[in-house]
Parts: sequence; C-alpha cells; structure tokens
Amino acid sequence: MNNLDSDLITRSSSNTAGCPFDTSPANADNDASQHTASHPKARSMTQPRTYVTDFHIHSHYSRATSKQLTPEYLAYWARIKGVHVVGSGDITHPGWLAELKEKLEPAEEGLFRLKPEYADVPEVEDFPAPDGEVRFMLTGEISNIYKKAGKVRKVHNVICLPDFASAEALQTRLDKIGNITSDGRPILGLDSKDLFDLCLNVCERTMFIPAHIWTPWFSALGAKSGFDNLTECYEELTPLLAAVEMGLSTDPAINWMCSFLDDFTLLANSDAHSPEKLGRNANLLATDLSYTALREAVIKGDDGFVGTISFFPQEGKYHFDGHRKCGVCFDPVETFRHDGLCPECGKPLTVGVANRVVQLSDRSDILQRPNRKPFHSLIPLKELLSELMDVGPTSKKVAKVYQGYIRQWGPELTILMDLPLDIIEQQSDALFAEAIRRMRAGEILITEGYDGEYGRIRVFDDGEKERFTAQGQHAAALQPRKKRSLLTFDLEEYRRLLTQKERKVHLTDME
Repeated sequence: MNNLDSDLITRSSSNTAGCPFDTSPANADNDASQHTASHPKARSMTQPRTYVTDFHIHSHYSRATSKQLTPEYLAYWARIKGVHVVGSGDITHPGWLAELKEKLEPAEEGLFRLKPEYADVPEVEDFPAPDGEVRFMLTGEISNIYKKAGKVRKVHNVICLPDFASAEALQTRLDKIGNITSDGRPILGLDSKDLFDLCLNVCERTMFIPAHIWTPWFSALGAKSGFDNLTECYEELTPLLAAVEMGLSTDPAINWMCSFLDDFTLLANSDAHSPEKLGRNANLLATDLSYTALREAVIKGDDGFVGTISFFPQEGKYHFDGHRKCGVCFDPVETFRHDGLCPECGKPLTVGVANRVVQLSDRSDILQRPNRKPFHSLIPLKELLSELMDVGPTSKKVAKVYQGYIRQWGPELTILMDLPLDIIEQQSDALFAEAIRRMRAGEILITEGYDGEYGRIRVFDDGEKERFTAQGQHAAALQPRKKRSLLTFDLEEYRRLLTQKERKVHLTDME
C-alpha cells in the first residue's frame, strides 16, 4: 500500500488579508513533508488576497436542477459556503443570459455582482447568510456528441468569458449549429476541437476547460466515450486549454499518476445542480480580483493558483470496480489480479474511475508531478453533523445545528478548514472538535463507492464515538489513527503486475 501521508491540508491564521484561508502548507510529518517542496510559501500581507472560486455550476434552465438556481440564491448560498467567485453557468441559454443581464451589474474587470434590489431571498429572515461580497463570472457547459476516429464521443466542455457581448456572440454562432434553448447545457453535434476553435474566434480570452475529465460517459478521457489522451480530442489546440477539471470522482493525487496532465492546472469545481452544493469542489486563487488576473492564475498554475478544495472522491458511486449485486468491490490491483472478472458470477466487473486513470497512467511515483499544489480533502458540514447526531444529513436536527454554527462562526468552509479547534471545543463540544481535527488530519475511515453504490467517509468507527464521550478526549487521543494515504490502492503493485503480464505476452509472441 502506498504509505505517503495526505497531510496537504492548509490551515490559516486570521491575518490572511481578509481571506478565511492561509495558503501556506501545514506542518507536514512523515512522508508528507516531501509534498511541500514545490508548494507556494506563506505570503506576506502585501500579496493578493486568496479567493475561493467555483467556475462550473448550472442554472434553473438546465435539466434535473433546482429551481432555486437563480442569481439571488447563488449569491446567498455562496456567502453561506464561503465562495467568493461563482461561475454563472449556462451562458449559452438565451433566457438565462437575459436574467443575468437583468440581475447583475459590472464589478471588477470581467466580473459581476448582484444588483442591490435582488439581494434578498425569503430564507434570509430565518437563516441570514454571513456578510461577504460575491462575484459572478460568465461561464457555461456544452455537451458535445459526435463521431471521431470510428467511435461516438460524448465530451463536456466548460467555457468562461469576460463579458456579455462575447456570450451573446457565442450564442449567435451556436444557434446556427444546434438547439440552445431546450437545455441550459446544450447538446451539440460538434467536435470538441471545433467548438474550442469557434470560442477562440468569438473571444481570444476564452477559458476553455475540459469538464470532469474522467467521468465514464461524458468526458474527454472517459472510459465509455472519451479518448486516451487530450491531444486525440483537441488536436493542435490542446496546448491552448486553460486547465482541466478533475471532476467529483478524483482528487489531485490520482491525477498526478498521468504525466500527460503535467502541463495543465488541475481545477476542482462543484458542477452544482442546486445552490447548496456550491463549493463542494473549489479552487483557491491568490490574485487581484478581475477576470484577467483569475484567468492568468488558472492558465499559469503558478503561485497565483494556491490549491484546490475537494470532498473525498472515494464517496463517488463509481470510484472503485465491482459488482453491487455480488457484493464485490475491488481496487484496480484486485481487478487486475482477477482479469477484470467477478469471482462470484464470472462476469466482467463494472470498472470505476480510479481504474480508468490507472490504465492511462505512466507513473509509479506520483510525486514526480511538477508544481504540485496542496489540496484540501473535506467532509461537508451537514454530513459530519449527521454522523455525530446519528440522523440523516437532510434532517431538521442537522439543519438546526448547521444554521446555528453558520450564525456563530461564519461560512462553512471557514469552519471546516480554518476555525481553531480550541474555539470549536469551547463553544461547541469536544466530540465535534475531534471530528474536525480528524478530518483535517486525514484520520478518516473510507469505504469506497463502486458499481452505483455510494461510498462512505467517516471520522469515527463503530462504538468509538460513544467511548470518546464516556472516556473523554484524552483517552481517545491515546489511540491515534493512521492518516489516509494519498492513494487508497498500491500503484507500485499494479505496475509490477502490468510489467509481469507484458513480459508473458512478449514471450508468448516470440514462441
């Protein structure tokens, strides 16, 4: 098992130029100290503020989304979550673009803010959002379905633009190609490379980003309908990609296995289909507040791009391989050992995202990735409270406590990443403080999702919570838990088995 520690979580003091997060690496221990060598150093007060950004979301014009995906509710929930710059989503839809033009006004260059007359939502009376400024960037996602190299390809791409004129020009061009009014995320029979070229012709400052690149059915590298590398998809325009979006199913460490991604910044966005999902994946950018500055930080991926926030990808329902009906869940190594077949029924296993990344990977040591950035692995506050309270995350009990903590301490991401543990213990209780400590330290229990079965992330084992409450925090601290590894499977063993198999095939061919 890869024993590299995952302590890349960065925690702050409150002097970070108005930002709830400090960009300096936490004190690393064990092998984790190796990760900080290429990370940005702590910055002075004269450096730009760090902004939490979430570029990829949707509006109420997209299918299977919340009716509350309006500018008013997006700004409201961004303040609750602690997101400073929110993508508008769905800029290719004429109705949504008209609503944005009505309700937003220019702020900094290339960014927009909610007009004062639209600032309130009914919920603010019972659950006021923390104070804060929210900015919008014009963004959208397009589903490209087309045939290339003898296969049907289904690829989603995210587009970011600096002004309404460019968005309207893009709509005019796309309206001649397909139906852009039936869905906020339109489906077009257009090659991804051709869409990229079209966008650059509309606005040379376009940020064009392959969306959730590992999703099996709808992504550039997806196992079902994608490509085996980005160049096959975007051809000569590949170097002009602004970045790549990891999606909810992977985190940076998993992507570090692939050297062909080294030239691209790894983005984390929520792809939110409801306002409350904002910030579940997000980016930390230490820049001036403008489209130009944010774009430059994303493209260069240097000190201006501080890192990412991700909720644990192992919770995804297609992270590992397996058969749900047979109760079989395998990591990529076990799948390889079983030749991809279920040991119970003998049929092919449903292959997950982690396995797809391994198949395209070319590294045994993921720390060979240059310019590695810290990433923050978090558990949503409501899910954490759900575990502690033994009720569902959508229950009224959890909602009441959640709202109380937001009123008391501020945005959710501030609580999860920044709030001092002694404050939490003094103003809440030792159990909640210990849960936050374990999450920040990566001392968590992971049950990976597979074949449509969601995974589970916990901070306490069965009965441990009760023992902690009965015995006190000092007794529990005598039994430290091993921190999670960067990878939850043995990449070196996979490489060894692959080499062994290739040698056997080679010898057979020679006979």
